[in-house]
Amino acid sequence: MRVFVREQRVPAAIELDRDDDRAIHFLATSDGKAVGTARVVSHHGSAKIGRMAVLKSYRGKGVGKKLLQRAIATAKKLGARTIYLHAQVPVIEFYEKLGFRCVGAVFHEAGIPHRKMILKRQKNSHEERKGQSKLGQK
Repeated sequence: MRVFVREQRVPAAIELDRDDDRAIHFLATSDGKAVGTARVVSHHGSAKIGRMAVLKSYRGKGVGKKLLQRAIATAKKLGARTIYLHAQVPVIEFYEKLGFRCVGAVFHEAGIPHRKMILKRQKNSHEERKGQSKLGQK
């Protein structure tokens, strides 16, 4: 809550929501201190990654990347066919570097501009072999 409520002035009343009870939560720590969070909410074959936050003094040190990679891996284990998130506009590039792409227009959540981003689908080895066999056919 420190990042969203204190730093970004998101009202505490909307920071906690009904998805908190059914989400899988992640906590990054350093020397026993909480320095980052994320969550995954799975729903009907899709998974939404949210509440990504890293304390300002720990940004740019790989904490967010590790949290996001863990959240993606968990979403895949849950069987998600679509993995998406709502990225704050200033950090879209961070998510793009990890395989997400923007879809749709800018919208506001808690007064902050966001864009929906979807993880580019990775082909599995079966799909790659199928694609290669089609290339050789006429």
